[in-house]
Amino acid sequence: MTLNIDSLFRNADPIVSEILNNALSEKEISAKDAVTIYKTKGIDFHLVGLIADELRKRRVGNIVSYVVNRNINFTNVCIKQCGFCAFSRDFREEEGYFLPTEEIVRRAKEAYDLGATEVCIQAGLPPDMEGDLYEKICKEIKKEIPDIHIHGFSPEEILYGASRSNISIEEFLKRMKEAGVDTLPGTSAEILDQKLRDKISPGRITVKQWEQVIKGAHKIGINTTSTMMFGHLETLEERVNHMVKLREIQKETGGFTEFVPLNFVHTEAPMYKHQLHDGIKQGGSGNDVLLTHAIARIIFNNLIDNIQMSWVKEGQKMSQLLLMWGANDFGGTLINESISTSAGSEYGQMIKPKEIRRMVREIGRIPAERNTNYKILKKFETENESEEGLDKITDYSQFGSYAELIKINKFKYKNPREK
Repeated sequence: MTLNIDSLFRNADPIVSEILNNALSEKEISAKDAVTIYKTKGIDFHLVGLIADELRKRRVGNIVSYVVNRNINFTNVCIKQCGFCAFSRDFREEEGYFLPTEEIVRRAKEAYDLGATEVCIQAGLPPDMEGDLYEKICKEIKKEIPDIHIHGFSPEEILYGASRSNISIEEFLKRMKEAGVDTLPGTSAEILDQKLRDKISPGRITVKQWEQVIKGAHKIGINTTSTMMFGHLETLEERVNHMVKLREIQKETGGFTEFVPLNFVHTEAPMYKHQLHDGIKQGGSGNDVLLTHAIARIIFNNLIDNIQMSWVKEGQKMSQLLLMWGANDFGGTLINESISTSAGSEYGQMIKPKEIRRMVREIGRIPAERNTNYKILKKFETENESEEGLDKITDYSQFGSYAELIKINKFKYKNPREK
């Protein structure tokens, strides 16, 4: 069934109507157009969601995908002090931890045995880090579990690893691929505007360096995700320019598997907690979150098929709504989500696959387990399922939590400068 343009748009603003009509006609919308629809209210606001949902249906149909995975944030010690990060600790702080490689492998093996197809590895940037640490971690995981997909190491970490190894980004990426990295998270992007980055995360990877890592990864066959952290100090224009920049990269490389809007979790974020900047916001409102996902679908139409929402940041009910506003992917089970949790998110550190499937069915869609590269592994057309793997877990305490981890003596960070 196609949309009846005339009846739906009769009461819409003529400019908004033209932009959305162009989107429905598979035309690319401009940055100026995107800013215009970001400001919609009333019937225009609802039409944006309706058009995004129609484009979602055209691109990916009625399947809502998810991946069974585990986050392994192996250290919270970091040389950077980003204003939005409540996860990291200075190397002199008591709450700093560092998981030895054997513990990282143990966690990966535990997840694999419970049905995980992916481990997502990201961490802080510890001082005096050995340049080949990331490679060693990957090699040890692959030695134990050759079939697990390593989705690991943000562009910031790739830059740091290359720096610690005294080699180019391109050479370090090749080494990481050889060591077993399959895909990279497109995190550490925040907003790709250098002036804003200098304010919220001075000294962090630059826009130019981020692009260099991402394009370098795509060039050698390492796909990446793409992300945007919004709802803090950025303007609508900066958000849109960020997405348009990603769109241009995708046209050039085709290496993005998905786009993930990440709402700023303000509660424990240093730049909010200490009011470091005038006008800082408490994340995006409900309307803002809906529009951001819908506009992402419209901007990336025909280029990035998968728009993922973050249940960790938005909660389960809002996630269901986002699936009707352009999103088609529920993300991962996570098992050990630490970064949003430490910033004040209250939606938990893991979710069972059967819970994802229940929520997807509640809105009349078809749940499906995928791998990291969006190959569908299994569709769940009916509710007659036998519980297995992660679904059988009744006691989450076996996985531990971030609050517990920072208190475990055997994992406390040992400052190499004090040896």
